Amino acid sequence: DRGPARSTHAHHTVPLPKNQRPLRFFFCVSHRSAGVLALAGVASLVRSFLAALLSLSACSTRAPTPTDLGPRSLPAEGFWNHWGDGKAEVAGYQLTQPRYGELRAGEAVLITVTEDFTRAGRVKTDGGHRDEYPVVKLNEIRHWRTGAYDYNVMTSSFLPLDGSNPRGLPTKVSFSSQEWCGHIWEQLRVDEAGAGRVQHSYFDGEADWTETLPITEGALFADPMPLIVRGLTGPLMQPGEVRTIPWMRSSFDRRLNHESNLWGLARLEQSAETSIISVPAGQFEVTEWRVDDGVDQTSWFVEVKTPHKLIAWQVSDGERGELTGAIRSSYWQKKRIADPALRSKIGLGAPVSADDDAGVESVPPSP
Repeated sequence: DRGPARSTHAHHTVPLPKNQRPLRFFFCVSHRSAGVLALAGVASLVRSFLAALLSLSACSTRAPTPTDLGPRSLPAEGFWNHWGDGKAEVAGYQLTQPRYGELRAGEAVLITVTEDFTRAGRVKTDGGHRDEYPVVKLNEIRHWRTGAYDYNVMTSSFLPLDGSNPRGLPTKVSFSSQEWCGHIWEQLRVDEAGAGRVQHSYFDGEADWTETLPITEGALFADPMPLIVRGLTGPLMQPGEVRTIPWMRSSFDRRLNHESNLWGLARLEQSAETSIISVPAGQFEVTEWRVDDGVDQTSWFVEVKTPHKLIAWQVSDGERGELTGAIRSSYWQKKRIADPALRSKIGLGAPVSADDDAGVESVPPSP
């Protein structure tokens, strides 16, 4: 036992201007605590020194901005002048869909509209969330028959409009397919660093699947290409430019072909010249975008005139979509019995019936 600690007193005089009384500060420090205070003082000086270094570093190295990270997914110039009215573009297409070695007659509807998303849920907000951000959405619906039964397929792609992803990279893609044998659902939640993939299927060997996929710089997904080639989030390439890119084939193609390999390389090209093409909706001057991913060669034909509608697409396996009509509409309000007249405005007429399964022509099945 060392007994009670003794105390010492010290004072310090602060120099002051003339004719002012000095101030004295008194400290009462025990012998035991004097060493502790000395060490604490040294630690405090070290902390202050490190803080100063960090401050200097922060001044000399600024945080990267979206410009530093390359072109971002932001609204193209004049975007909101056309897309800010709260309405959707509803476009109908005459569809030729290859399936089981034959070309099937069908229809497709592409719906393009803006909405606000939530970052956490990646769903359309009803308001009141702090993590809301704008997106442009593409709902691509396809319907065709294969003999006795039909296919109903829908892909939803969402491009962010807040710069959170690189230009051309979606924030979410979801896919569902229903036919008489069963159905399947897949979702990709996409960020710059990776994509979370979830799949649920009726079919053996693919019932429930969850994985995280890396994303390489410059990668593109096939699903939102009908939005990307329209330049809605800014120009991806210049006319005549060609580049090789990491490429994820569409959810639709991967599903129908039962493909397990998601990523590959593709050659992407934008035509240097325009051309005139004819479709059921009329004649249009278009720019062609081409992708060769080693499995298929796909072309999208985009109207030169604003708002750069997708006029047609075609694939080397015989698939083709041709515009039959397009309108801007609050289609979600058209739900009365009399409202199917909307279909005639986009050139589709009555829903596809069994009589429409005549097929365009036969093609040999894949080996």
